[in-house]
Order: sequence, then structure tokens, then C-alpha cells
Amino acid sequence: MVRHTHIYRISTLFILAAGQMIWAQTDPGPRGGPPSAGTPLPGLTQAELNYFTEGLARFREVDSVTGTQPGAAGTGLGPRFNLNSCAGCHAQPMVGGSSPSPNSKQNPQVNPQIAMATNFGANNTLPGFIQPNGPVRVVRFVRNADGTPDGGVHDLFTISGRSDAVGCKITQPDFAAAVAQQNAIFRIPTPVFGGGLLEMIPESTLVANVAANATQKTQLGIHGKLNHNGNDGTITRFGWKAQNKSLLLFAGEAYNVEQGVTNDIFPNERDETPGCNFNGIAEDHFNRTATSPTGSLSDIVGLAEFMRYLAPATAAPPQGPGPQGQSVNNGAQVFGQIGCALCHTQQLQTGKSQSAAMSNKPVPLYSDLALHNMGQGLADGINQGQALGGDWRTAPLWGLGQRIFFLHDGRTADLVQAIQQHASPGSESNAVVQAFNALPPQAKQDLLNVLRSL
Repeated sequence: MVRHTHIYRISTLFILAAGQMIWAQTDPGPRGGPPSAGTPLPGLTQAELNYFTEGLARFREVDSVTGTQPGAAGTGLGPRFNLNSCAGCHAQPMVGGSSPSPNSKQNPQVNPQIAMATNFGANNTLPGFIQPNGPVRVVRFVRNADGTPDGGVHDLFTISGRSDAVGCKITQPDFAAAVAQQNAIFRIPTPVFGGGLLEMIPESTLVANVAANATQKTQLGIHGKLNHNGNDGTITRFGWKAQNKSLLLFAGEAYNVEQGVTNDIFPNERDETPGCNFNGIAEDHFNRTATSPTGSLSDIVGLAEFMRYLAPATAAPPQGPGPQGQSVNNGAQVFGQIGCALCHTQQLQTGKSQSAAMSNKPVPLYSDLALHNMGQGLADGINQGQALGGDWRTAPLWGLGQRIFFLHDGRTADLVQAIQQHASPGSESNAVVQAFNALPPQAKQDLLNVLRSL
């Protein structure tokens, strides 16, 4: 288990020259100004915009067990859960993003999981890896007690003791023991900006992109593969290991796993302990008595519609906040020269869509949506589909300029450290990180500046 203290301006990788400390490069930190994300795609029809707005409301909805608690009108929380709303996890820099900001003078937010331990009288113990200024985290166990593979999410909290769950008596997993046995791995929320555009990229485009620049990739030790659905064989592309096929499946699974809400895709409770199931299943379902199209949506369809019509995060404008000018231009050149762009593909293209707002559109995602072996340092020992223990989907970099925490487990808020963590025995990024380390200090700073401009 690693605990971190996070601040907004973090300087790293110093060198010693003439007896003095000299800073080699600095992560500029999350750029200021208004959030560059959270808006609907341009060009939506009024009907599409209506579904986006309705979906946003479902994304922000706070759940309790029976929907009777003040400020928590959503129904179906638990019996085990990690948080009580989608927007609570996906908050930075705007709804749909990644883990919320740490507590600081600049931004006084506190990790929302802190309050969940005792919300409405719950009697949970807060795990030590959940910190006020740390990221929202989900825990998976690598192995079962008998040594067989596990890999599943073990929710942090239970509804035991809550005023809306009288009689429920279940206990939390022993997280301290799991951490001590190196059996617990963490993940933070993935941003869902531009989800509909990612969904609309043709499979042929993804396959061709992975095959492109083969000689250069081979020279650098980059391979890459696409994850696939085990039933129909098509490419999966959502989640840290690209394990989910579609936004609807992503929403249904997350609603059940993270909040404990049963739904039309995942209709069964994950814990059926007697006295802890208070609602009929599925708790979230199509509303057959609604008088409006948007009102008839199940929550998971609403969540998928919000993500589908959510615009990508945008880069800083030429004269806006954040590092700009010649350094950013130079950094864009360095990004390509040292090999970053071989995995973080700057732009792909959607195919023909039933929605004009998503049809044949450029997608500036900075990702190939493929899996790459990131080596022993980032391996979590968990397989998902074709993704093995060391494999991770190339994280899209749009919106990185305003992100707080990096890598799958949020282990660092320092962009330089995140780059260095890409290198370890067996990693496909070793040669690229080596090239980064060999750059002159100004070129390194230029690369950091362009990344924080995204």
C-alpha cells in the first residue's frame, strides 16, 4: 500500500550542479480556468439534447437504499457499494471526468468516500488507503482464499447500520489483511468524456491503426493488441483494460458493482444475505408507466445516453490558461519524435452513425484503445478478456491538462512520475521512457507543457 500527499504544483527530477539544486523539469500541474469538459457534443438534435440532459440528471442522482433519505432520492443502494452516485466518482474537472480533486486551499473538496463510511448511521470502518486528499478508489482482490484467481471488485462499504437498512448485518472485507498479503489492487474512475465518439470508431480503423508504423514499433519494443468480446468476437474498448463492449454495458455493470443497484442488464444482487435486500429486482428498470420518452428511461440507459452525447474534453485555447506558445509547439514535436504517439494516437475517425453529431467525425483521443504490456511495475495480476495482468488500455489523453491523479490506481499526481512509471521490466514503454530521459531539460519541459495543454 502506498500513501501520497498531493499538491497542485509538483517539481521533480532535480540534478546537482556546482553544489546547487537545479530543477530539471516541473509538472505545471492542472491548468486553471474553467473546466474544458462536461458539455454536450455540438450538433445534437433537440431530442438528443433532451436525452443528454436527462442522462446528466441520472448521472448526478444520489442513491439510498429505499429512496427515502434526505437528498438521496435514488433507490437501490447496496448491500455493498463504493459510492452513492456516478458523479461523485466522475467529477474532475467536471461531471464525467475522473477522481475528484484533493483537499487543498485552491479546491477544498474532500474525497467523497470519506463520508460514505458512516453515512446515515452506517458502521463501516474507513480503509487506510482512502485518504481525504487522495483519489476515489475501487479495490479488487487478485486471488481467492484458496489461491485461485479472483479479480473481482470487493466493495468498500456495506449498508449495515444505516437508518434505511434496519436489520442488515453484513461485514466489510478485511482490507488490511488483503493489503498486507499484497492481494489488493486499486483502480480510480476512468473519464467518460467523448464516450459516444469512441463507440463509433470502426473496428477496421482500430485494427489498421494498431498495425500501422510496424517497423518503428518493433524497434521500440511496442506490440499492442485489441481486447475482444468473448461471445461475438468484436472489439471491446471501455474500462482500464478495455474490457467492456459498449457504454450501456459499462453503465449497467458499474451501477451494479459500484453502487449495488440491480438493473435490466445485471438484475441480481451481488450479496443476497437475508435481511439486507429491501427492494424487488431489478431495482432500476424501464418505466412502463412514464408519460414522456425521457421519463421512461431506466437509469442505465440514461447514463449511457449522457456518456454517448458527452463532448470530449478540449485543449486549452491558444491564449487561454496553461502552458502555451512555442514550448507547447515544440512539445508536440517531441511527443511524436520519442514515440509517445505510437500508442497515444492523436486522432482517429468515427464511421457512419445514425446521429449526425457523431457521423464521420474526427476523434482527438490520443489513444489507440489497444492493450499494451506495461511491465512489472504497473501489473496488477488480473486478467480481463484478452488483457493479462500487465496489460492496460492506452489511456486517452484528452482532458489530461486538468486531471489530478494518474495511472490506473491514482498512485501519483505528478505527471513526471507517471511517465517514469511507464518503465519497468517487460514494459513496452521502456524505450520511449529512455528516450524521454535522454532529452535535454527544455525538451522534457516542452513535452510536459504540451500534455498539460490537452
